[in-house]
Amino acid sequence: MNNPSGSWPAAADAFFTGSLLFSLMTKAEFKTVAAFWEYNRVEKNMTLFKEGDAGKDMFILLSGALSAFVSQLDGTQRWMFDIKAGDFFGEMSVIANEPRSATVIAREDAQIMVLRGDDFYRILFEYPFSGIKLLKAIGKVQNAWFDQTSRHLSDILRWGETARRRAITDELTGIYNRRFLEESLNDRFERGAVGLRKIALMMLDLDRIHAVNETYGSRAGDLIIITVADILRSLVRAGDIPAHLSGDEFAVLLPDTDQEGAKAIAERIRQAVYTRRIPVPQSPGSEAKTEITTQTSIGIAVAPVHAKTAEDLIDKADAALRKAKKGGRNRVEVADGEPAF
Repeated sequence: MNNPSGSWPAAADAFFTGSLLFSLMTKAEFKTVAAFWEYNRVEKNMTLFKEGDAGKDMFILLSGALSAFVSQLDGTQRWMFDIKAGDFFGEMSVIANEPRSATVIAREDAQIMVLRGDDFYRILFEYPFSGIKLLKAIGKVQNAWFDQTSRHLSDILRWGETARRRAITDELTGIYNRRFLEESLNDRFERGAVGLRKIALMMLDLDRIHAVNETYGSRAGDLIIITVADILRSLVRAGDIPAHLSGDEFAVLLPDTDQEGAKAIAERIRQAVYTRRIPVPQSPGSEAKTEITTQTSIGIAVAPVHAKTAEDLIDKADAALRKAKKGGRNRVEVADGEPAF
């Protein structure tokens, strides 16, 4: 802190009527309290105090701009809030005798008023009426600060949840993406959850979707993919993981599911896709609609019956899918090559 230190300047009297801190005081009480404050200047980019420092002083910002930051686990600083002219801050560390909970840095040259902790307690003991009013005002300041912080933390939580959802879901369909499915599968193998408890993987591929794109346009292809994702979402169980891998490729991870259970679910999905009539443009770029159908081929593999690793389970399910395609499409195959239906 650049320290031409001194008493309360005349220009600071404007905060008597504008600052919540002194709103309960008479002019005489204000002058008594003001005598304990010191004037200081802080240059741009200077640190007023650091997170973890002992809280010995409280402050009012007269002019300029300050910002508060907290440390993250990786050592970087996250912005928490800005301090504007007229704001009062730093009081809780003094009252609670706790270290600073944030780092405060000047974003531009600033003028501040400082009340030392010892002087704060002198006011309470020597001028109790003024001290009580000061404490009441501090309570109001704290309530306002908690409201601001609560809103900020709520924003962070909402942002975090939105970011998390974006990281694990497919933008087009809204179901899980390849990354989340593979991470979920790997996690189960790594923590030994696959053993006595079986886990099935279903790979799906839409039949002749490229012909649909050529005839009706790419928008039609997207509508079919979205519809199939909706079918998967409606037919899988709680705890199952339906995912859009890419293009017209899907997968479903089925925890605690044996071969017969996976075959039953796969056949319900195959039948639902085959019978669904999907509105699409009559031709590329057309506003008029027509209804078409599609179909899907499905391959199934079950661990530990067909595979001992996550990678092997994916390969076996994919091989079963290729058998379904070669066997005439619109059918279900299991990893051992035996037709499921």
